[in-house]
Amino acid sequence: MTTPPSPAETADFERRARENQARLTAALRPAYDFIICGAGASGSVIARRLAENPDCSVLLVEAGGSDEAETVLDPARWPANLGSERDWGFLAEPNPHLDGRALPMSMGKGLGGGSSVNVMVWARGHRSDWDHYAAETGDAGWGHDAVRGLYREMENWQGAPDPEYRGTGGPVWVQPAQDPSPLAGAMLEAAGELGIPRHDSPNGRMTETGGGAAITDMLVRDGRRHSLYRAYARPFTDRPNLTVLTGTLVRRVLIEGRRARGVEIERDGVMSRIAAHAEVIVSTGAISTPRLLMLSGLGERGQLDRHGIPVLGHIPGVGRNLQDHVAFCCIWELASPLPPRNSGSEATLYWKSRPELESPDLLFCQVEFPVPSERTAARGVPEHGWTMFGGLARPRSRGEVRLRAADPHVAPIVDANMLSHPEDLETARACVRLCRELGAAAAFRPFVTREAIPGEGRPADDAFLRDAAVTYWHQCGTARMGRDDMAVVDAELCVRGIEGLRVADGSVLPRVTTGNTQAPCAVIGERAARLIRARHGL
Repeated sequence: MTTPPSPAETADFERRARENQARLTAALRPAYDFIICGAGASGSVIARRLAENPDCSVLLVEAGGSDEAETVLDPARWPANLGSERDWGFLAEPNPHLDGRALPMSMGKGLGGGSSVNVMVWARGHRSDWDHYAAETGDAGWGHDAVRGLYREMENWQGAPDPEYRGTGGPVWVQPAQDPSPLAGAMLEAAGELGIPRHDSPNGRMTETGGGAAITDMLVRDGRRHSLYRAYARPFTDRPNLTVLTGTLVRRVLIEGRRARGVEIERDGVMSRIAAHAEVIVSTGAISTPRLLMLSGLGERGQLDRHGIPVLGHIPGVGRNLQDHVAFCCIWELASPLPPRNSGSEATLYWKSRPELESPDLLFCQVEFPVPSERTAARGVPEHGWTMFGGLARPRSRGEVRLRAADPHVAPIVDANMLSHPEDLETARACVRLCRELGAAAAFRPFVTREAIPGEGRPADDAFLRDAAVTYWHQCGTARMGRDDMAVVDAELCVRGIEGLRVADGSVLPRVTTGNTQAPCAVIGERAARLIRARHGL
């Protein structure tokens, strides 16, 4: 195992990286080999993998700022990032299926993107997810067996050895939640009472079964968040061929003659153009990616015409197929205070709403403090409590991202459309029913005084579901890969009909993964980097 750097070595690296980036950003080149738009979970991976070749010049452009903040680095303080300058602050349209509620759709803004503001959960997705992507694209490289190998290469696993599933030599430091709360142990015991098997890890054999419960795997190292930016890109910021440009908005991709030639950026109120010799890679997330494509003239013709944007590529699937994990929060009052540990979310569970299903369609994470919706809070939130954050792993509802204006500073229209499909409502009933059964299990009796929300004796009817619904912040699918007319990118993540342009982030997923999307976005980055390097002989 690699010896960790000494404090002196760390300080020397930080000085060199800071000075190097100051030089590089003060004298931007007119052109780079590769321009990556977005320093989030996927973009950070791609930047590192391309910069590993010293002959490649790489520009990583990020609209947000630095990740040097305690709200980012302290795992317990992640909720403070929501609604802050590190959040894009998107707001979904009022949803008639949620009784007119408009849900905040937080997405990370800054180095690391979502991986710098999320709950640090590392969840690979289920075998059936990846095999579905392989079938949709016709490329076995997206299948479970291939991706399992990628995960082993990526991980520096700190738990019990499991060489069949886990790797130990990669850049991503992954560890089980350390010294978890007794509430996490109670959840695993409660699951056992209901016949749900316990696993050593949620990312081993459990990913190939009908579900189970386990202590959460997290991206936390030495008590600090270990984001994908810190795992991948940051260690290369002292190199002359990687420029990391923060506080810079990509206004549009420049396309000439059916080829991406570069980007138009805005920095400190000044607009400029930078050329890309080889490729532009868009990794700005499932809301900003379709917006950027449409602002660049790529999208459904009618929508572009409506905003006076010249149509450079009629790609009707841009912005369509928006998916997210909708969740429903049930809350129990604690008999005495139990301070949260780690990130405050240390146990996870996947299960099936109906036994005949092939794979889990429900996901649960336990939160060690109360998390009501703005409506269910009116039912009374206990001073000390815990939450079962239960959600739909395979939602059938689909939403859409549309332009509100041709101005890149104007937020797009986000029509999340949650619970619009009747099957989702049926599955939601099963989800909340299981939440309540878990909370009522004998394992929780030493800790719990009562069910606060929905509330003992109160039904979890459809009105409650509409009031309780919140987002897991797992937006994806709006530039999906595939082979049909509504696909935006192909199996190699190349945008249809445009040379030199790829999309690599959660927007390419044909359907949302079974679980948190951070790890799948890292896989997308690794796959993209390998495809790019193969294409250009790097």
